[in-house]
Amino acid sequence: MKFAVLDFETTGTQSADDIIQVGLAIIDHDNSISRVYGSYVNPGRSIPPFITGLTGITDDDVKDAPALEEMMMELVPMLDDVVLVGHNVAFDFNFLQSALDRCGYLPFSGRILDTMDFLKIMFPSLSSYQLGFVSSEFGLAHDRPHQADSDALATAEVFLKCLGELQALPLITIQRLSDLFAEEDSDLGWFLDGIREEKELDPIQDLEKHQFFRQLALKVEDWTELATPRREDDPNPLSGVSFEEYMDDVRDNLRSSLSQYEEREAQTQMIEGVNQALSQDKHLLIEAGTGTGKSLGYLLPSLYHSVKYGQRVTVSTHTINLQEQLRERDIPMLTKVIPFPFRAAIFKGRGHYLCLRKFEHKINRRDFATPKEDLITAAQMIVWLTLTETGDDEELNLSNRGGDFWETVASDSESCLGRSCPWFRKCYYHRARHEAGTADVVITNHSKLFTDVKASHQLLPSYEHLVIDEAHHLEEVAGKHLGMHMKYFTLVHTLTRLFKDSKNGQLPSLRQQLAKSGHEKSTEWASTIDQLYPLVLEVKETWDLLSDKLFGMLPERSDATPGETGQFSSRLKPSAKPAKWDQAAALENQLYVTLSEILRKGDKLMLDVKEEHDDYAADSLITDITGLLKDLAGIRENLRFFIRLDDETTVYWLEASGQFRSKSLQFYAVPVDVSRQLKEMFFDKKRSIILTSATLSVDKSFQYMTDQLGLQEAADQGRLMTSQLPSPFNYRDQVLLVIPRDFPSVKGSVGDAHFVEMLVSSLGATAQATRGRMLVLFTSYRMLRQVYEPLKEALASSDITVLGQGVDSGSRSKLTRRFQEAKASVLLGTSSFWEGVDIPGKALTCLAIVRLPFQPPNHPLLEAKSELLQQQKKNPFMKLSVPQAVIRFKQGFGRLVRTASDHGVVIVYDTRVIESYYGKHFLYSLPGPKMEHMPSEQMVPRIAEWLQSAPETEAQRTDT
Repeated sequence: MKFAVLDFETTGTQSADDIIQVGLAIIDHDNSISRVYGSYVNPGRSIPPFITGLTGITDDDVKDAPALEEMMMELVPMLDDVVLVGHNVAFDFNFLQSALDRCGYLPFSGRILDTMDFLKIMFPSLSSYQLGFVSSEFGLAHDRPHQADSDALATAEVFLKCLGELQALPLITIQRLSDLFAEEDSDLGWFLDGIREEKELDPIQDLEKHQFFRQLALKVEDWTELATPRREDDPNPLSGVSFEEYMDDVRDNLRSSLSQYEEREAQTQMIEGVNQALSQDKHLLIEAGTGTGKSLGYLLPSLYHSVKYGQRVTVSTHTINLQEQLRERDIPMLTKVIPFPFRAAIFKGRGHYLCLRKFEHKINRRDFATPKEDLITAAQMIVWLTLTETGDDEELNLSNRGGDFWETVASDSESCLGRSCPWFRKCYYHRARHEAGTADVVITNHSKLFTDVKASHQLLPSYEHLVIDEAHHLEEVAGKHLGMHMKYFTLVHTLTRLFKDSKNGQLPSLRQQLAKSGHEKSTEWASTIDQLYPLVLEVKETWDLLSDKLFGMLPERSDATPGETGQFSSRLKPSAKPAKWDQAAALENQLYVTLSEILRKGDKLMLDVKEEHDDYAADSLITDITGLLKDLAGIRENLRFFIRLDDETTVYWLEASGQFRSKSLQFYAVPVDVSRQLKEMFFDKKRSIILTSATLSVDKSFQYMTDQLGLQEAADQGRLMTSQLPSPFNYRDQVLLVIPRDFPSVKGSVGDAHFVEMLVSSLGATAQATRGRMLVLFTSYRMLRQVYEPLKEALASSDITVLGQGVDSGSRSKLTRRFQEAKASVLLGTSSFWEGVDIPGKALTCLAIVRLPFQPPNHPLLEAKSELLQQQKKNPFMKLSVPQAVIRFKQGFGRLVRTASDHGVVIVYDTRVIESYYGKHFLYSLPGPKMEHMPSEQMVPRIAEWLQSAPETEAQRTDT
């Protein structure tokens, strides 16, 4: 088989656009790249500037190049009897067909393969499938991205890499892939078929690397075979070893395994503080800034405590990212430096794990909602099973629709067959649970912590000692979990999985299964299922009417991003229900009645079939349908609780986005104050809880967090320790904080013309002085929009790119990556950029904070909390709004300095920090940067002077 890997550069993406460069790499029968052809093409018109910016190809490059007809005379003979390959091949193929047509050739009629499909299937865990990213991940030389010959060669090498991986798969996996595409008339299916035939002729099959079960190849053996970290009859490795001796050992090992290891005072203090809290059964609030190394600061004493006393420690993080960082970076390092074997297990919410029974069922039945995308996702997952040891969805790079696919195959308690499932010993969720049960330290997340509390502690292994990282999020997560949160699709997805149409859904599948069984009751059962269909449709119609009615009650918020979930939002008060609330209540009642009817008929049917009919395939469906019915019962009760609006201690509100209107509706019912519940569930019950974050104190005091989290009683009893660690960075030399004292102020979330003009002018001048490398944090999307276009214009001639969250497409991580890769750029961000964004080194030199990050006072939860404080004769602004804003402000400030060699400037444009009575709380809470205020016109020269005086650190000297 001979492959021709094709790539075009063009003047645009439309059919009327022209080719300006072609690249072709020929892969011969022996899988060697025998030829790379490249040529510019004269399009007969000038190249748009943005294409020149992307590709580097100028009008000068193409002015003496051959015309399309001449180039095609060279290209066409090379396309004879080849399989055409491309990266996103549809784009190049359309331009090829158009060029063939324009030059009088017959259309290309050979086979076509897309490297995107191969990459997704063969490398399901790659975080991006962009050619540049993939080339660097594979260590391929791709020296001129967006130049056709370089792209064609890189694509050819990527394709060969995929072929190598494909041919190395176990035969059973290749057969599964081939079967998957067998009913599709696709070139990918034809190609997989060929690989299968080849592999079947191979006399040597490697059967050692994988476990084979029910026609799937898996990486992992049965979890029941897993050994414990230490043998039970072995002596305790810490018997007679003091904490100081253990730490001396660890530090010696750190020095010998990490050449750049140096002890940090703050980390040493944290290790000692955590150890003291664990050994004295006390709670600890500990603020540890960036660079402290706080993961080791709590993991080292936790492991000592757990192994020495046989008392497991649970660690909880807010983000999955931090869990992954602990798994990928910190735990492997600890394995090298801790002088005895231990186990630290990651245990996530159940929905993160693949249910092998559901997956097998889905692919065997070809139960695909969007066949083209679902086939690729299923193929990805069949290959992933040969690689994964955890079955955790975070390892998969799923397409947009892949999330819907995952929902149908994720593990969940309602549809688990437990020990009677043939997959039980292979089950990823039960593996994770078993590992957690035998672990010294269990790492979970805040969500799972609260799900466990609600499930009467049936989910997590029991624990008396708890470390809460990213603890400034604990109260917010507690509210969401101890209250209720539901979306429009919560009900729709459940209904669709039960019944999409007469062929698709669990009920129609069961109907077909029962009809085939020939059971004497199958006609009666089929008739009951037929009665359920119209009821499901009726629920869907009523739900749409109710959602439309509720969306119609929502006013638009002035400071939100278009498409943001909270763009439309409204608080609902028990004492003042909206005008047409009784109409909504009537629709909810109708829903309640119909859902009850479905549940009554459905439960009775499931019970009957289960008792009378013995068949694994039907059993599996009955389990899933029973689970879906339980979900429906939960949704029915949640909705009733919400519509009743009768709990004064709960704050109710609705949110939606303008983009998807009623389909983006979200329902919230959150306790106004969770401090009492946190106290009762955690601080009264557990022997020791350590809460840590970079931002826990306000004005060097922990009082705000003590109040919010329900720790006051522990403090009064002397059971609460607090510690604010010194920063490992020298902020006074590393950061200059500038306040332009004559800057105009703003009322509300939108700036007037004078404010916007001043801001754009100041940001533009500063960006030129810092050569881009600037992050601007806004509190309102409207204001970001006001600044975006004029700033872009002001910086156009300086070759500084402006990127805007919500304006330029891409997720937060994509925008951050673009910002880091660009030579000179300014990134404008709102809410999600204030924390969790890590841009170390020279990519970020200047951070501008446009306004102090106060939450909008009309946010439902803030409003309700303020009312409660007023009833207690407290000042809501000073007790709640200011501390919340200070913590967010500290998070924003923390974006600038990520390492000891970072040096930069923070500009605060909000003069309230020096003019208002509460401004000092913000400045006093920062870790000691150099602070100066001055008239606006003196700011840029001062910034330039500061940046030139950057102390050259040891790290930079060795770089040069």
